[in-house]
Amino acid sequence: MSLRKRFKRSFFLNERWGYQISSLHHVIFWTVYFIFNTLRWGSYYGDYLYSLKANLLGFPIHMALCYFTIYLLIPRFIYKRKFFWFIFCLIAAIFLMVILKYELTYLLISNNVWPEGPEETSNLSFNYIMVMMLGELYVISFVTAIKITIDWMSENKRAAKLEKTQLETELRFLRSQISPHFFFNTLNNIYSLSLSKSNKTPETILKLSELMRYLLYETKPNLQSLKKEIKCIKNYLDLERIRYGENLSIQLKVEGSTKNKKLPPMLLIPFVENAFKHGANKSNKEIVIQIDLIIEDDILYFRTCNSLPNPEEITSISPKDLELQAGGIGIANVKKRLRLGYNKDDYNLKIIRKETEFLVDLKLKLK
Repeated sequence: MSLRKRFKRSFFLNERWGYQISSLHHVIFWTVYFIFNTLRWGSYYGDYLYSLKANLLGFPIHMALCYFTIYLLIPRFIYKRKFFWFIFCLIAAIFLMVILKYELTYLLISNNVWPEGPEETSNLSFNYIMVMMLGELYVISFVTAIKITIDWMSENKRAAKLEKTQLETELRFLRSQISPHFFFNTLNNIYSLSLSKSNKTPETILKLSELMRYLLYETKPNLQSLKKEIKCIKNYLDLERIRYGENLSIQLKVEGSTKNKKLPPMLLIPFVENAFKHGANKSNKEIVIQIDLIIEDDILYFRTCNSLPNPEEITSISPKDLELQAGGIGIANVKKRLRLGYNKDDYNLKIIRKETEFLVDLKLKLK
């Protein structure tokens, strides 16, 4: 790393570098504060040399009190909620430093230890002690506020980074759950064909190999192109057509441009699986499954609708029962992925069971 980049990294406090306070920051802060204070009181006294001497004496005391407070008293007492001892130790420390400042000022600079006071002061008076203590408390409060603010920003960044890491880990885990679930269902299809010694078995295995290639090599990124997801759905539908033959009527409609549109991989497949679970898997008669993918700007309208065998007179069911009936692991998994990966305003999912059909409506903002 070049010297310029090192200086830039040390000089600026920003989110990229974690709001870390380096030694350079301390030097810059106290140097600027010292110059400002010297010029301020030099203008007030009309004597810049006296102001320089007074600040050379006072600033080590300021610094000692500030570092004693933020690095010793606050961690030891405030963080442990021992507020009485914090106040007691702070006041005691300030009082002792004011006494030290008085003695050093009297011996090294001037007999008038309080030139800005109402009158010439050479004795340790109550008013002098109170004003000096308040002055030290002001400096301590200022420095402490800066330290607490930077620590708060740093902790917020650390918490956000941890939350993001946990979120990514959980999303990866959820995606890893989908693949075995998907393979399990598809292998069951192939098993059924093999039992009947169907000549569709080789074609089914070939289709499955294409899906496996996609799942193994194309679903690792957090986002996948919508075009590839649609191709995956089509391959899955081809597998189901091979399995069910004439008993299955699939109507797939895709409208709109898929160019540069992305979404999390394997997000839609569980809904397609669910349509077969509640339709074709439970009937020997013709089952109709309608799948619509409509893209309007950056919004995807996705719908699956499958007819139900043996209609039941159910108008409403509990969310828990609905989740169990609506695909088990698959649908519950997708719901959680949506909650983790999207804001509430970026998606809307409705799952509706009617007397003769099962509907899934998803409105999703594409990345």
